[in-house]
Amino acid sequence: MKKTIEKFIHYLKVERQLSPHTLSAYQRDLTQAAEYFAELEIDCWFGINSHQYRAYIARQHRKNCSGKTIQRQLSSLRRLYEFLIKEQLVTNNPLKGLKAPKTGRKLPKAPDIEQIEHLLQNTDNDTLHVRDRAMFELIYSSGLRLSELTGVDCIDIKFQDKQLRVLGKGNKERELPIGRKAIEALRQWIKVRANLAKSDEQALFVSRFGTRISQRGVQQRLEKMAIEHGLPIHLHPHMLRHSFASHLLESSGDLRAVQELLGHADISTTQIYTHLDFQHLAEVYDKAHPRARKKKI
Repeated sequence: MKKTIEKFIHYLKVERQLSPHTLSAYQRDLTQAAEYFAELEIDCWFGINSHQYRAYIARQHRKNCSGKTIQRQLSSLRRLYEFLIKEQLVTNNPLKGLKAPKTGRKLPKAPDIEQIEHLLQNTDNDTLHVRDRAMFELIYSSGLRLSELTGVDCIDIKFQDKQLRVLGKGNKERELPIGRKAIEALRQWIKVRANLAKSDEQALFVSRFGTRISQRGVQQRLEKMAIEHGLPIHLHPHMLRHSFASHLLESSGDLRAVQELLGHADISTTQIYTHLDFQHLAEVYDKAHPRARKKKI
């Protein structure tokens, strides 16, 4: 079973050109399933039927795996069987029709506009702080994923057009607008970038060692910046992306445009922000509407 997993992962890497992060998730999900069935003395994928997979789902649920996690694990297994069918190693997919237990969908936490403005009011002009402000202005301005931010090269910025080219999920390119504040912060960073960057480094954002900054490095700098500004929330970069989406949707109401900017393949992923916006409206209603307010005793 493990040899089959290795062959499948190689196929995803070479033929599908999936990211290392995605490959790691597939490897983890499939290895976990293989270990479970090994305990039942099942040593090949074609020897597992749908009833045994239902038992596996139930076991994962008992282990307090969320519905979202189990859904991802089932997706990994389905893809494996699609590969096995393609290779003519099995004739059917036992995962067909199986579903993960439903769990409540969590709304993304998003800093409000005042918290964002407070965070980005950076008066410190040392090189690292100038870089940090440019990074976080860009995430909030253009709704970047963390991987997209760290993947940006200098040539991807078009200052004259105020546009940015990013490589998103599935190696899909998209052009994004950059706001005025982010352009200002980026211009300041470009002026001092040579203080850190090695001469042959193409990355727009570099670490203090002069090479492309890592995703973990960005996370640590945002955590530090939030603490320095006394923000009462634990910030990570994806929350700035959430803020971008929710604030833009609240102002425009244009779900399709927000979907395009975020690079979501499925609009249902973007629709979670309509729930976030409704939650805010419901709170306003409860506080303001004469038929909703509680009477003072």
